[in-house]
Amino acid sequence: MIKMVKVIELKALDAFRLWVRFSDGSEGIRDYSDMLAEGGQMVEPLRDPSFFKRVFISFGVPSWPNGFEVDAIALHMELEKAGLLARSAAA
Repeated sequence: MIKMVKVIELKALDAFRLWVRFSDGSEGIRDYSDMLAEGGQMVEPLRDPSFFKRVFISFGVPSWPNGFEVDAIALHMELEKAGLLARSAAA
């Protein structure tokens, strides 16, 4: 079953990692170094650490100024499958 979740809080961490809190009260950290290593026109600017840290939330999804976005539901499912989600202390 697919959970309908949004990202409600996020923070760029060191080494291209992103901490996210979801609307269901769970949170996790996703390391994007694998995605950046694959390359591609949209992710190329994210290789610059200062650009990566400019991440923001747009309509419940992590977004960057160049228009690159990460689907919140897919991110939640990926972190859950990898065992990287925890219940937020704020939940």
